[in-house]
Amino acid sequence: MAEQTNAIKGRGAAANPEGRFETIRHHAEDDGWQQAVLDEDAPRPRTEVTEECARSVITHNDSPDIYFSQAMNPYRGCEHGCIYCFARPTHSYLNLSPGLDFETKLRAKSNFAEVLRADLAKPSYVVSPINIGSNTDPYQPIEKRWRLTRAALEVLAECHHPCTIVTKNALVERDLDILAPMARDRLVQVFVSVNSLDNHLAAKLEPRASAPHRRVKTIRTLAEAGVPVGVLVAPIIPALNDRDMEAVIEQAAEAGASCAGYTVLRLPFELKALFREWLTLHAPQRADHVMSLVQQMNKGRDYDSNFATRMRGQGVFAELLRRRFEIACRRYHLGRARELVLDTSRFVPPRKLSPQGELF
Repeated sequence: MAEQTNAIKGRGAAANPEGRFETIRHHAEDDGWQQAVLDEDAPRPRTEVTEECARSVITHNDSPDIYFSQAMNPYRGCEHGCIYCFARPTHSYLNLSPGLDFETKLRAKSNFAEVLRADLAKPSYVVSPINIGSNTDPYQPIEKRWRLTRAALEVLAECHHPCTIVTKNALVERDLDILAPMARDRLVQVFVSVNSLDNHLAAKLEPRASAPHRRVKTIRTLAEAGVPVGVLVAPIIPALNDRDMEAVIEQAAEAGASCAGYTVLRLPFELKALFREWLTLHAPQRADHVMSLVQQMNKGRDYDSNFATRMRGQGVFAELLRRRFEIACRRYHLGRARELVLDTSRFVPPRKLSPQGELF
C-alpha cells in the first residue's frame, strides 16, 4: 500500500500505515517500468460504509478519570477525520489502518437500536446515564443517511433513560424534537467540542467536522431549546490551539453553555507517528516546539497513560493550562462539565418487540 506524502484535502491523515497487529508491511517502489503516479494525480479516498451487526452496544468502563460508566457508539471510525483522535488506534482491531482507513472505511451498526432495546430490557440491567460518542462522533456526516443515533435516542426517550452526548457536528440540532422533551425531564445533557476559533486551523485538524463558529451557534440553539449544554475545549494542543482557550469559553458562555471541560492532547499507539506527520505537513516551523511541550506534559514521552495525568498532563505547562481554564470559567460563570445530575428514577424497561404487535 503506497503511503501518501502530501496533505489530502478534506482528510486529516495523509498516510495509511499498518496497524500495530499487522505482521506484513507494504511499501510502494517505482521499478522504472512505468511512470509512477504522482500523489497529486492520485484519486482522493472516498468514504466507504460497511454494515455491521452488533451483539451488544453498551460498553462499561471503570476508568477513574472518566465521569460516565456506560457508553455506546453507533459507528466504528469517524468521517470527521480529526488527526488528534485518540480512537484512531482502535481501527487496528479491524485489521484496518488508524490513518486514512479510520476516516474512510467506516462501520455502521445497522441493528443498533434493536440491540439497545434488548440490552435495556434485560432483568439484570442497572440504569445509569449512557454516554453517546465516547469513541467516535455519533453525529458524523454518515449519520444523515444512517440515522442510527436518532434511532437510539428514540429508544432512550421511550423508556425515559438518561444519556449524555458528545459531538462537534451541528447535525445534533436535527434531533431537538427528541432532546428538548428529554431535557425537560432531566434526561439529557449535550457537550459540544470546540478547541479553536480558527477556521483555517480547524479545516486541517478536523476537516469534516462543523466549523468552530457553527458549533458555537449549535450551543446557542440547544440552550435556547432548553437542552443543558456544555463546551469541551478538547484537546488542547500546546503552541497550536491553546491560545484560544479563553476565547472559546467566553463565546460558549455567551451562547448559553452552562459548564465547561478540557483535556490535553493524547497520543496513544500509532497516533504518535500520525500526529508527527501532520505537524510536518501543516505546521513544520513549530513542529519541534509543539512536541517538546507535549513531552514536557508526559514525563519526557509522547504519551503517558497514567489515569491520574493522561487527561490534563503534568508539569509547568499543564499547570498553566489548568489555572487559565479555572480563571476563565470563574470569569464567565461556567461550572464543571460533570456537575449536572440526570434523573435515573423515571426509567421503565422497554417492551420487547413482538411480531404480534401490541393490544394495549
